[in-house]
Amino acid sequence: MSERKIPHLTWLRAFEASARHLSFTNAAEELNLTQAAVSKQVKLLEQYLREPLFERKPRSLVLTKVGAAYLPKVRDSFDRLAAGTQEVFGNRRSEVLTVRAPVGYSVNWIAPRLQGFFDYKPGIQVRIVSSVWGDQFDAERFDLDIRYGSGRWSGFRSDRLTWEVITPVCAPELLHGPQPLHQPDDLAQHRLVHVMGYEEGWSDWLRAAGARKVDPGQGLQVDTSLLAFEFAARGGGVALARSSMLEPELERGRLVRPFTQEVPLSEAFHLLTPQHGGTHPDAALFRDWLLDTARTDVWNKRNREAQRA
Repeated sequence: MSERKIPHLTWLRAFEASARHLSFTNAAEELNLTQAAVSKQVKLLEQYLREPLFERKPRSLVLTKVGAAYLPKVRDSFDRLAAGTQEVFGNRRSEVLTVRAPVGYSVNWIAPRLQGFFDYKPGIQVRIVSSVWGDQFDAERFDLDIRYGSGRWSGFRSDRLTWEVITPVCAPELLHGPQPLHQPDDLAQHRLVHVMGYEEGWSDWLRAAGARKVDPGQGLQVDTSLLAFEFAARGGGVALARSSMLEPELERGRLVRPFTQEVPLSEAFHLLTPQHGGTHPDAALFRDWLLDTARTDVWNKRNREAQRA
């Protein structure tokens, strides 16, 4: 590809603003530069083009014929660039409410319930951005953040969304295969699947279940619960599922619980709202809906458990 001969963007910006105001001084105020800097940038553009673009009058500027012919081309280029930027990235802060959430929680908890929010507020635009690791919150890209942990994050208001328990899951055929799973110690004959980033895991469940013959550190490590579920569903091992993400997997029938033992966890998913900085106008509505939905889930689960008892 041949090299494109394009003047520096700063020169073009100075020319466009100066032509619009017919004043280096007013253009400088708009661009937050000095009058001398704008004048110099226009001069460099004229030298690059080898044509004068303005006639310098004592109190004003006048476009030359060449400058008047060039100005629409420059403006059109800026308009196309602005339109292209809007098309790809949108007006993130003022139009679309952007929520970041772990990928497994997004797929298995938020997605099955999200239509409820649109039924509640059909005119609100939402962008869900999935994450694997809890990277630093970027207020320019996200309005709300969902993270897994203890609930203590500096600079954020934290609302708990889940009360988790963990339980093993596996493919149905593992229950009655060559090495069937009848009791927790039978896990010694199977690969354990670990999801990285969680403080509580296989060691806690095996201890509570009284499994003494199982090495809690053996097996496969993956970085998302979805990958752990997929590997387990294909018979590769036994994954440890958090209850908030388990229901869709059980409904699909690809995973089953070989044991009834559940272990409550201190960690959970939390909704984080920045304590400082601008707030999206729809953030409070989404937060209220999310918290109401999470509380309803907890109430329904406790009601089902009471009925079984």
